[in-house]
Amino acid sequence: MNPIIIFDFNTLSNISKWVIVDDVVMGGKSNGTFKLDIDGNGVFEGNISLENNGGFSLLKYQFKKIAVLNYKQIKLRIKGDGKRYQFRVKSNQNNQHSYISFFNTTTNWQTVTIELADLIPYYRGKKLNLPYFPCKELDEIGVLLGNNKNEDFKLKIDSIVLV
Repeated sequence: MNPIIIFDFNTLSNISKWVIVDDVVMGGKSNGTFKLDIDGNGVFEGNISLENNGGFSLLKYQFKKIAVLNYKQIKLRIKGDGKRYQFRVKSNQNNQHSYISFFNTTTNWQTVTIELADLIPYYRGKKLNLPYFPCKELDEIGVLLGNNKNEDFKLKIDSIVLV
């Protein structure tokens, strides 16, 4: 199978469908932003605050359903800040739960490989008693930071590819 580019960032990328959801939806005080830098990378950055039971910032992207039966992995080309992030997918945007995997970043460019079959179902930080990701369809991806501490963060994204 040929790889499917979910998103390849460049200086002309339309990032209007990328959405930030911070803990302010539950009364928290965290603040995330998303923009393109001068090199055309997506930049997800901000501050996590534990005030008012907060503690997360989520960047998500919804798109037309992709059949993923013949694919095994998602590869993220990123440059981080040394923090641990959560990669999230949904097989149906209307589901409340997501399937997640954790990954650690470095301050250098790196390729992170996420195994689709290893994605675990979670809802609001709690693991669900459901099967792992069914690997049939995909229509939402996301990156979340929520390490239970007050911290600034910055994650650059070059590309996201299904292989």
